Amino acid sequence: MHTRLPAFRWLLLGIFPILLFPFRAFSQSHLIKGKVLAADNSLPLVGVSVRVLHASEGTVTNVDGAFTLTTTQAHPVLSFSFTGYLTKELTITNQQTVAVSLEVDPKALGEVVVVGYGTQRKGDVAGAISSVKSADIRQTPVSNVVQGIQGRVPGVQVTQNSAAPGGSISMRIRGVNSINGTSEPLYVVDGVQLSNTPLTSDGAGGVTQISPLSMVNPDDIESVAVLKDASATAIYGARGANGVVLITTRRGQLGKSVVTYNGYYGEQETTKRMHMMDASQFAQLENDIYHTNVYDDPASLGKGIDWQDQILRTAPIQNHQIAVSGGSDKTQFAMSGNYFKQEGVIINSNFTRYAFRLNLDHRLSKLLKVGTSLYTSYNVNNSIPTGSSSLDAPAVTTSILGAALGAPPTLQPYKPDGTEWPFGDQMDGRYREVVNPLGLAQILNQDKTSQTLANIYAEITPFKGFTYRANFDPVISSTLHDYYSPRSIMNSADLAGGGGTAAKTNVNNVVLLHESIFTYETKIKTSHSLKFTGVFATQSNNTNNNTINASNFPNDATKNEAVQLAVNRTVSSARSKDRLDSYMGRINYAFKNRYLVDLIARADGATKFGENNKYGFFPAAAVGWRISEEPFMKDVRVIDNLKLRGSYGLTGNAGAIGPYQSLATVSATNTYYFNHAAASGIAPTGIPNADLRWEKSLQADIGIDLSLWNSRLNFTADVYNKKTKDLLFVQQLPLSSGYGSITGNFASLQNRGVEMAVDAVIFNGAFKWNVAANITINRNKLLSLTGGLQEYTVSNYSVLQVGQPLGLFKTYLFNGIYQTGDSVLPGSGSRIGGVKVKDVNTDGQITADDQKVIGNANPSFIYGFSTNLSFKGFDLSAFFSGVQGNKVYNLIRYTFENPLGNRNMYAALANRWSPTNPSNEYVSGFQGGRIPLTDRFLENGSYLRCKNITLGYHVPFKKVVSSARIYASVNNLFTITKYSGFDPEVNTFGNSNTLIGVDNLVYPLARSYLLGVQVSF
Repeated sequence: MHTRLPAFRWLLLGIFPILLFPFRAFSQSHLIKGKVLAADNSLPLVGVSVRVLHASEGTVTNVDGAFTLTTTQAHPVLSFSFTGYLTKELTITNQQTVAVSLEVDPKALGEVVVVGYGTQRKGDVAGAISSVKSADIRQTPVSNVVQGIQGRVPGVQVTQNSAAPGGSISMRIRGVNSINGTSEPLYVVDGVQLSNTPLTSDGAGGVTQISPLSMVNPDDIESVAVLKDASATAIYGARGANGVVLITTRRGQLGKSVVTYNGYYGEQETTKRMHMMDASQFAQLENDIYHTNVYDDPASLGKGIDWQDQILRTAPIQNHQIAVSGGSDKTQFAMSGNYFKQEGVIINSNFTRYAFRLNLDHRLSKLLKVGTSLYTSYNVNNSIPTGSSSLDAPAVTTSILGAALGAPPTLQPYKPDGTEWPFGDQMDGRYREVVNPLGLAQILNQDKTSQTLANIYAEITPFKGFTYRANFDPVISSTLHDYYSPRSIMNSADLAGGGGTAAKTNVNNVVLLHESIFTYETKIKTSHSLKFTGVFATQSNNTNNNTINASNFPNDATKNEAVQLAVNRTVSSARSKDRLDSYMGRINYAFKNRYLVDLIARADGATKFGENNKYGFFPAAAVGWRISEEPFMKDVRVIDNLKLRGSYGLTGNAGAIGPYQSLATVSATNTYYFNHAAASGIAPTGIPNADLRWEKSLQADIGIDLSLWNSRLNFTADVYNKKTKDLLFVQQLPLSSGYGSITGNFASLQNRGVEMAVDAVIFNGAFKWNVAANITINRNKLLSLTGGLQEYTVSNYSVLQVGQPLGLFKTYLFNGIYQTGDSVLPGSGSRIGGVKVKDVNTDGQITADDQKVIGNANPSFIYGFSTNLSFKGFDLSAFFSGVQGNKVYNLIRYTFENPLGNRNMYAALANRWSPTNPSNEYVSGFQGGRIPLTDRFLENGSYLRCKNITLGYHVPFKKVVSSARIYASVNNLFTITKYSGFDPEVNTFGNSNTLIGVDNLVYPLARSYLLGVQVSF
């Protein structure tokens, strides 16, 4: 049953005022005065933050650089911090007046950022790279690192396809870059490459499958770098076309060991319900549809059963992590253990993660260093059937959400003995075509996944400036999928043909990667700096799986653990292997720290491409001009950094194709009979294509970076144009060929866009206030299809069209309801009281020529903004993300605005058409009727969402505990949207590139209320 959150919510609301009372020690206070000057020019610094460490006392310097501070500590340690200057700490003994000089900080230009196969100073980066720090990711409690990136990086669109625990999530960097292949970026965790492709398929683009990225604990992450342009991604060659996300976890540091606990507990609730007919309204609808008294007295039935209440619930979520880090001058270590458990807001759904991380670095000598990054996790995902790739009736019988919306409110959920009551066993079997949603919740659909990511390295520095590093990176994953649909949820009449359906699937994947990385860095006199990076890499991917399906069990006692008891059994198995060899070189050159040049080239050879195209070559170049370092800019003190950037290069997409697609393939077919004996047959299934090759993206980028007023205001902007050619596309073949299709490089598309980001430090004293915002505008266009084809049908409501973006919707146009006296147009399949579609070509009949493009799923722009405030130990942060101008095709409305009998409808259909109520919106009830797919179901998918609000307090401690923070947080507090469905951020077809923006009963969004604590010892 669904319940609200009165107790927990009141507790949460009660914590907020408690946080507003600081902890004070009752002891004698004394006064400290002082002045803060700039070390380089001895001028007073205004707005310097002066605070007492491990206490709530603090202040800020005035226009003369002076400050006055009262503290209760006997020998306080004062911390002086100011943007653009190095933070300084000073222990106060007996003096009451102090003078402090702050040294100029190299500012953000000296910050080291992670790039492919190394690092660079931020000021020397000529490519388009955006970084997200761990503080930003951990600010919003998430189960998936990609959720922490959403709305924070320009040029990146993140879509939570399914809000199920650990559910499907997709990332697009600078648009969709493929048609039949993947558009997911390459993820690299501590040098180990990780795919966001589900290990098992659900037939709907992975929307009900767990995201592999949910197996990585976000609390372990130190930073995330998103590589976007060709100069940044070309170093990954055949895998860089969709962008690269570099994830770095926390490593040990020199110093005493630190133990940290980070945990939170909360509860979740759904954010929206659909308004369905109650029992009285439904009974009247049934009587109208069947023109008989199915129900003798509809008005007497009242509200009936609210089936959404039956399947939706308040659900707990919790996360606990203990981490230990430290090290000596020779050995540094960091390790952590994590437990995460999220119950879903739909009954019987949950996700559990157990994870362990170890980062170890040890210097054997001045020349040699060795170490490892080891991450292992065990994940259990219990999912329930949501989402549907089918229209109408299957959506109501296969999705628990559809079953709940369509369930007759006149029926009962349970038998007198407390077990689920199949609908076909009620009311003399009248409702055999709909299912009890509580029965669907009893289906076992579980994935248990073990995954280990390892990076083992040895690094030698034989002479100054030169380093050789050997990486050995195994990725081992294993998934056991268990499925059982019990006999007990079946209608009694259907059990005569057997009952119970089971499956067991094992998927094992081993990726072995070796990289030899050579780096040489030198300076020539004082004006020239040069860095060369060379890489040889070889990678093998080995996958095998086996599945057994069974049906017709004698009982439910053993579920799927004894498939030998089933009457019908089938088995299948598969194995695949492919290999990729790579050679790469990169040169980074800077003249007077002012003129920057990057040259990159990579060659990749893959076994899965055609014999004539085994190797691909991917070059790129980038240039940068730091105008702020020019002599004529030295007197412009307001500008800290002004840099122009430009890049051009070629990258590839090897993930667009699986192994063996360039070869002639065969597979098992139907059973044949020879002399009355059955024999399995093998037949050709794939046509060889020796010319099959990489998808290639050619991208140009121009960018600007600007920092003002000691980095108090920072701005970056990029304009890009990316053309992807040789797109893999499945071309249909005539049946006379003996094959259905052939895969080849038959298409091209383009992405062009603008992305901007700005952040500002508004106040930097005792009261701190930072804000940040970004916006991305991307335009996607299909340039060509094979053989001059101008249009390709993807589904009943979507097409590909040359000259238009992917994700295009094409349907009939809704033109109201046929009224009494109207002439029903031939071909419409309609009636009086049915849907009228527009005769676009005015030929007096309805044909496919009357369908029109009605919109597309691509947004006009995406954006995000955040604000962070802190004062005397308190911190308050808020984060928002939004999408504007996209369309969502709402197939839920299509299903539940079609009163064809035997299932519930939207409550609005109480105002359906009848001779006495000539509605021009909702059709009349009609037994077995169908309504056409029209633009009526296309809706505005724009939204602005408050992703998170967090209020925290740093508790002052003097002993044992070095730092402690308690916080209260709300995720998905509100969403501003006109969309009528559960949530506008949705895609039923998961990571599909062509079927996007479709809502067909996907797992609904949840709002969560959390209480957490972060403690270090």
